[in-house]
Amino acid sequence: MLILLRIGSGTGFAGDRIEPAKALVEEADLDYLILEGLAERTIALSQKQKRKNPKLGYNEYLEERIRNLLPSLLKNNVRLITNMGAANPVGAAEKIAEIAKDLGLNCKVAAVTGDDVLQNLNRKSEALETGKNLLDYEPILSANAYLGIDALLPALSLDANIIVTGRVADPSLFLAPIVYHYQWNKENYNLMGQGIVIGHLLECAGQITGGYFADPGHKEVEGLANLGFPFAIIEPNGNAVITKLPNTGGMVSLQTVKEQLLYEVHDPENYLTPDCVANFSTVQLKEIGKDQILVSSATGKRKPDRLKVSVGYHAGYLGEGEISYAGSTALARGELATQILNERLKPNHPELRTDLIGVSSLHHGQFGSHSPYEVRVRAAALCKEPNEAKRIGHEVEALYTNGPAAGGGVRSRVEEVIGIVSTLIDRDAIKLNTHVWE
Repeated sequence: MLILLRIGSGTGFAGDRIEPAKALVEEADLDYLILEGLAERTIALSQKQKRKNPKLGYNEYLEERIRNLLPSLLKNNVRLITNMGAANPVGAAEKIAEIAKDLGLNCKVAAVTGDDVLQNLNRKSEALETGKNLLDYEPILSANAYLGIDALLPALSLDANIIVTGRVADPSLFLAPIVYHYQWNKENYNLMGQGIVIGHLLECAGQITGGYFADPGHKEVEGLANLGFPFAIIEPNGNAVITKLPNTGGMVSLQTVKEQLLYEVHDPENYLTPDCVANFSTVQLKEIGKDQILVSSATGKRKPDRLKVSVGYHAGYLGEGEISYAGSTALARGELATQILNERLKPNHPELRTDLIGVSSLHHGQFGSHSPYEVRVRAAALCKEPNEAKRIGHEVEALYTNGPAAGGGVRSRVEEVIGIVSTLIDRDAIKLNTHVWE
């Protein structure tokens, strides 16, 4: 009897909850658990942290997650694949090995490197978003290529209990164990496309089980405080059932799956990944039971010749200040406060942004007529130097006695801003390596 592959999604972003992942490991009879936690800015910030301390640069929750999960992973023979290595997969693997030793557990850990291409990045290449030369974005802090399954398959063949990476394309984290388990031909791009769809559906964890989907009065979801994370039961032909544990909150429905399928997709017929160009327009979805959606019929085309690189650069310093007003005239006083801030700051900071939080901050405009009982004023500007940025918060603080009546709760901060642009790099510029600890 064929035993089908089962892969669970334990995180959808760097700061996700830990409990749903542990429930999957202990109750879902998984073969693999994937922890995806690496956004574009995350790795640039991690590179910055690594420069300050070479032992750091991996996900801040790594140790807590591993200490919580490792005994259950080993007990239930579940292999873990994660990109929590961020800017320092080797340091992350060393920390995992140290934790295993502390817990008295035997654990084989593999670190995959090669995504960091800062040293051989062509600074004259073009930023995809703007068409500008990368030299226009100096100082560049990081450059990490989106690796595919070729980076992970060697570590899988070494039978490592835990595989930790840096920048691997999110769906590829899921595709690699499917290809390894069923020994798929990597040149069968229809199979690759189906595997990419499975990975794309699982990569954001609680989004597909109703977390990001919920909208009271329009899209009701029960049990969000105990939201279950998804797992897939995958057949050798690539067909998969997306589901969740029955004793958890949330839901897996045609609606939640469709929303996740279209998440961050610009062209459904040409979804570019390092492993293929997937075609989402052919996907078929069918509800086959409660919280069970069958996914089939994705297709694909030949993988791109070049890989995408996420480039992090120093974009300046964000100066920010906030102050609150309450009462029947809160909105009028908030508007007066923004008028004062604009008069004092805009001559030197023409791109200053002032918002009335709760009224006009998200869409930068006021819609409908309402007069809130309380409002919070926010002023922010991107500055070249920290001292310039500090002035933004100082002017907001000065409103205590130099602005409308009864302002309170001032908060100000200055923060270095890491900007992100993308470029392309030849595949042969990538040097993959696998490091092992036992």
